[in-house]
Amino acid sequence: MSKQAAEHHQKAAEHHEHAARHHREASKHHEAGNHESAAHHAHTAQGHLHHATHHAAEAAKLHVEHHGHNTKAARA
Repeated sequence: MSKQAAEHHQKAAEHHEHAARHHREASKHHEAGNHESAAHHAHTAQGHLHHATHHAAEAAKLHVEHHGHNTKAARA
């Protein structure tokens, strides 16, 4: 795998981790009745998930460019 694709995978993982932290914070604030902070953290988590999806898609594109459309991984 190319270094660039590996970097996209790493960035996707980092964004998923950030999203998870914000979801946990949202849960704590929601349980405490602080709905405004809960909404803020939930919205921030959504942004991180969006960025994670972007990086995953970029890694997949690089994989196809490197290995072609007919590889087993590209068809999965």
